[in-house]
Amino acid sequence: MYATIWRFLPGPVWLRILFVLILIGAALFALATWVFPWVEMITTNQEVTVGAP
Repeated sequence: MYATIWRFLPGPVWLRILFVLILIGAALFALATWVFPWVEMITTNQEVTVGAP
C-alpha cells in the first residue's frame, strides 16, 4: 500500500517526502477534528472515582 502511494506521488524524492508529511498531517488533523470527538460521543463515559468509605 505504501509503495503504491509512493509511486502515485509526483516529483523528485524531496517533493514526495514533503507530500507524505502533508498527507500525514492532514490525516492527523482529520482524526483529531472529526473522528476522535465522534468516537468519544458514542462510547460510554464512566466516571470512576476512588474515595474513602
